[in-house]
Amino acid sequence: MIENYLPYQHPSAWKGGAISGSTEWIVKLDDEENEILHRAVVRARLQGLGIPRMRASDLALGSLGEKLERIQSEVMIGRGFVLVEGFDIDRYSLEDAALAYWGIGMHLGCGAAQNAQGDLLGHVTNLGVDYRADARARGYQTRLNLPFHNDAMDVVGLMCVHPARRGGLSRIVSSVTIHNEVLRIRPDLMSVAWADFHIDRRGEAPEGKRGYYSGPLFSRIDGRLFGRYNREYIESAQRFSEVPRLTAAQIELMDLIDSLCNDPELHLSMELKRGDLQFICNYTTLHSRTEYEDGTDAASRRYLLRLWLDSGVLAKLPPSYEERYSDMREWQRHPRPPIFELSAVHAELAH
Repeated sequence: MIENYLPYQHPSAWKGGAISGSTEWIVKLDDEENEILHRAVVRARLQGLGIPRMRASDLALGSLGEKLERIQSEVMIGRGFVLVEGFDIDRYSLEDAALAYWGIGMHLGCGAAQNAQGDLLGHVTNLGVDYRADARARGYQTRLNLPFHNDAMDVVGLMCVHPARRGGLSRIVSSVTIHNEVLRIRPDLMSVAWADFHIDRRGEAPEGKRGYYSGPLFSRIDGRLFGRYNREYIESAQRFSEVPRLTAAQIELMDLIDSLCNDPELHLSMELKRGDLQFICNYTTLHSRTEYEDGTDAASRRYLLRLWLDSGVLAKLPPSYEERYSDMREWQRHPRPPIFELSAVHAELAH
């Protein structure tokens, strides 16, 4: 189609170098909004509500709810990401901070299962594994540098419980800008980007399904551009003998995408501080994280909580997304409450 070879003009086609010095992508919670949220968490606890049962309809957030509606619109329809500062995390226990975060997230979308165990709240911290050597391990369970990629579902949210002692910068880049730059620099590679790549399920294939799924890097539905990219999982899918070997053109395209993502004029770096919340649209924004070092005590160990959210904003998704998203619907049949004992998470990984 001719539109596959045209630049996509949209607010989500930003460049990091142009906005890094601004605060237009930062939203702050004030004292009144924190008090509204705290009262809502207290009421929820008194009613016996928790994760995953608590819904947006269980919380009366007033003016804060209106602000969260604007955040959802900015993430899904506008620029594609928001950093929320000012959440008063220090007034909560870890479990209640997670519930407050969940309540905020439920105003942006419905929580989606992130793994085959049915976890709707993910732990982003170093469990001492290596995702490069173990197909069961995930990059967010390490302290290693994470290449640019996107997750599943409409929105990925992160809440910083503890930053690292050193490193661990969050980096994001517009996949829309990457699309437009590839089109400008190497239009001959665009046909490769719109054709199928094979992506590893990394040991989480439901019964009866292949260990990988397939889809293009870019898709359009009703004129909207969708991007999907995870080179690590594309390359690890090569472990399956039936998967076609990557072509020279596919490798050349991924090399170009990686180079563009790492261009400091294109990506945006931010340091997530304790209590910061980051929400990004997976369809327009790729994210990564620099390598980091932890301290010896728990307070200096990098630890974030993650949400995957179905915003309900988009009427249609690319047909190729269905194969992967059906996995999550299967996982979500048996959602489980959060596990805050990380040793249990580590032991589960070892099975």
